[in-house]
Formats: sequence, structure tokens, C-alpha cells
Amino acid sequence: MSYPDATQTAASVRGGDVSAKAVIAAVLAQIAERNATLNCFTTVLAEQALADAAAIDQAIAQGSNPGPLAGVPFAVKDLFDVAGISTLAGSKINAENPPATQDATLVDRLKQAGAVLVGALNMDEYAYGFVTENSHYGPTRNPHDLNRMTGGSSGGSAAAVAAGLVPLTLGSDTNGSIRVPASLCGIFGLKPTYGRLSRAGAYPFVGSFDHVGPFARSVRDIALVFDILQGPDPADPVCTDRLPDPCQPQLARGIDGLRIAIADGYFQSGAEPDVLEAVEQVASALGTAQRVTIPEAHRARAAAFVITASEGSNFHLERLRQRPQEFDPATRDRFLAGALTPATWYLQAQRFRRWYRDRMRELFQQVDVILAPTTPCPAPLIGQTMMTIDGQEVLLRPNLGLYTQPLSFIGLPIISVPVQRPGQLPLGVQLIAAPYQEAFVLRVAAYLEAQGVVSAPVP
Repeated sequence: MSYPDATQTAASVRGGDVSAKAVIAAVLAQIAERNATLNCFTTVLAEQALADAAAIDQAIAQGSNPGPLAGVPFAVKDLFDVAGISTLAGSKINAENPPATQDATLVDRLKQAGAVLVGALNMDEYAYGFVTENSHYGPTRNPHDLNRMTGGSSGGSAAAVAAGLVPLTLGSDTNGSIRVPASLCGIFGLKPTYGRLSRAGAYPFVGSFDHVGPFARSVRDIALVFDILQGPDPADPVCTDRLPDPCQPQLARGIDGLRIAIADGYFQSGAEPDVLEAVEQVASALGTAQRVTIPEAHRARAAAFVITASEGSNFHLERLRQRPQEFDPATRDRFLAGALTPATWYLQAQRFRRWYRDRMRELFQQVDVILAPTTPCPAPLIGQTMMTIDGQEVLLRPNLGLYTQPLSFIGLPIISVPVQRPGQLPLGVQLIAAPYQEAFVLRVAAYLEAQGVVSAPVP
């Protein structure tokens, strides 16, 4: 079966080669056939999607411009508001909430561009996790091996793209929740600069470093969608007022003039050998052997843990008091621990955060893009609780974010690119740049894709 990407699908619909309704009907049939196994979707909006597709076909027949994503099916992590359904955010408690009255800003922007929403996707409860083994809605399974996890918390979003059910999805990333599942599922996942995309209508987790962004199977799709999603939004107080800065036209520029380096030290320890090999493979294709040290990365990860636990638990404090037994036990316990975090720890973590941001700004005066592993291992088995790092048995869930957490809480733009390995599970490599330099990481990703070093075929 052919799995066209979003760019190809939109061109075919606009050109009259296929109707939007036919595209959506085929996608809905695939979801009906495969979702029971994969468990990507928590809600499928079949009737509304077919109606929206028919409206696009009518607009084309009348000579109207259907938009750059005409007829492209997409789905969103179930923390984005979708008019007419309750925003679950992976929880049992939220299922009692009334339906959303309007779409989240990013959902609306994709619809305005002609894309067709087909459903909402499974996730870790309240986005607090790296596995998408949801105790309320079940685990999402990795399309590369159904016995393995997808990563999280945007696991449903990554798996739906990896399986070819839809060509693009939206997710959120606080400590790595776009990049980790992108790595384990072998697709592209972009965490933009903090505040670059509106979070209005997206259920919060940690307000001071929640990000939202896209998943796709090609760099051109990621760039196209990112360009559509950009723009100020007064409904999100942290959304930047910068005008859109189109990245898609820059993909053809390649890597000429870009200074690229490999993160050493912390980012070279703790990973399985194949993970470090994947980074070296990417570096070799880019012609770089330069190495840089990201200072105090281990402290950065500790600070991210403290801020996450403190802010996340504070947001959920009333629910924790009134309905603790209705939480996923793993989520509840982390929130309860966070509620007991001393205020002095939180303040010190924020002080360190400012220092660390300044050091990274200095580092980006020397280089433009830094390479690092995304996860310390390929996709673990569903239900696995322990992993080995540097010869020691450690808890699996928190350590899947070993390499993403130190980079999350200072808002850098990062894309995880998939390195495929014949007969083996895929691995991800992070491409990291200074704030508002999404074009740099997308140019490098596009070059690697053109060279065949990274790719996201449907398994």
C-alpha cells in the first residue's frame, strides 16, 4: 500500500487526481482496521471528517483555493481542544468535563489550511510520562514491533504517523514528549522554540516549559506544517509576537555555512553502543568531527525534574486532594512527590536555569547545530520497568528522557531525526539550535534525508 506524505496528498487533491473525501474515507478504513491493535486513537471523528472533506471538494469544484494542506488527514494528541469532544489529556477525571466549545489554536490553523481532523490520540496521563502505557486507555503499541512501547507522552501521535494511519499529527513536549516517541517510532518530531507556537487550547502540564509541535514522515512536511502553525496568538500569553519566519523555502540551502558539532561528555555516556553509532553516522554524513561540551547537563536534568514536579503538582493539587484514586497510580505518585518539593529547591532550580541558558547562548556563538542522541536505547518492551545505564540497573520511565530533559527547559528548537537500521528498531538523533533557529535544524535534517542517512518508511 502507498503511504503518501502530506505534501503529496495536498497536491493530488488540489490537482483533482483524488478527492478529499476519498482520501479521508481510505484513512478512516485503515484506522478502523488497525487501531484496535495499535491503540493510537482515543476518539475517531469519522462523520465530521467526511463532512469536512466533502466541503473541501466542493470548494475546489467552485474554483476556490482549498489551502496548502487540502484534504490532508491529521490527528492530535488528546490534550488539544477539539470542538464537540471532551479533552481527556489521558485522564479518567477529564472524561467528565463538558465538550470543548472551540478548537485549540493550532488545530484551527491546520483546518484553515485545508487539513481534515480525523481524531484524538492516546497519551500518558496529563502528559507526565515517557511510555504511553495509560492505565485508563491502555498502551499504544509500536508499529515496528507490537510488543514494544512507543515512548511518550505523545505516543499515540508518533505511532499514528509511523504506522501510516495519518501523515501528520500534533504533540506536546515538556521534557522530551515529542522527541522520545519520535525516536522510538522512527519518525521526525519537532520541538520548536519555547513560545514559537501557540499553546492556547492545549491542556497544560508545566507552564514554564510546555511546547507544542508536529510529527511527520518527511522533513518537507514538518517544515510545511511548522510554517502554517507559526504566528502570534493573544490567547497564549507566552506565544511570541514574532511574525512567521518561513522555513520550508530554506530547506534547499543545505548545510553550507552551518557550523555543526557533536555533544560530548554527558551525551556520550549512558547510551547503548548502537545509539552512539547512530550519532557518529549522522556526523560523518555531515562531515563534522568537532565536539563541544554542554556544561552541567546533569544538573540541568536535575533542575528540570524539580521544576516539572513542582509546577505540575501545583496545577493538579485540588484533584490530588479530592480524587487521588482516580489518577493513574504512577502519575499520582509523581505528582504527590512534587507537591512535597521544598520551595527552596524550586527557586534554586530556576536560578540554575538562568545560568544554564546564558552558557548555552555562549556555546551557540561557536556553533549553529549540535548533535546528540535522542534516547539511550531503542524502544523497550511494553511493561518493562528497568534498564541498564553505565552498568547500573535504573528505572526505565524517567531515564528515557536522559538526553532530552537537559535541553527542554531552556526552550531550544530541536528536531529528532530517525536513523533506520535494517532488521532492527530505529533510533533518533537530536539536532539542536539556538532559539528561533528552526531553519538551521530543518536544513540539516533535509540534507540528511536527501542523502538517505535518515528516513521514516512505514514498517
